Amino acid sequence: MGESRKTTGKRAKKAKGLRESGGDAFELVVAYLKQETLGPLKELGRFLVFGIVGSIAIAVGLVLMLVGVLRLLQGETGSALNGNWSWVPYLAVVVIALVLIAVAGWRVARGPARRRLPEGVTASGALGGIGAIGGDRP
Repeated sequence: MGESRKTTGKRAKKAKGLRESGGDAFELVVAYLKQETLGPLKELGRFLVFGIVGSIAIAVGLVLMLVGVLRLLQGETGSALNGNWSWVPYLAVVVIALVLIAVAGWRVARGPARRRLPEGVTASGALGGIGAIGGDRP
């Protein structure tokens, strides 16, 4: 009887060890998933918030600039754009706004800008030979 209790105790310890290992593995998987999903999602959220806030700031600034140009044209042209010609400042502001929209759309459609290097510098030379095998520097 004494031996059966010892083997039962060893089996219980072994089973308990397996449960703990399984629990540890589960915790490890949960921690890994949090690290690999929540971290990038937080960074993406921060990127989106700054992008939206920046876009709103640029839009408000452009609207204020266009209103300023309109007021400038209305006030500084004197009597030249009064009466039947009072629509010209509005047309000018609409044309300026359309040009700004076209330039913005063109830049968005073109994609990210490429990095420009000074003349005579190659891409490998710009790195200063760092990471290049057998770099061209003496």
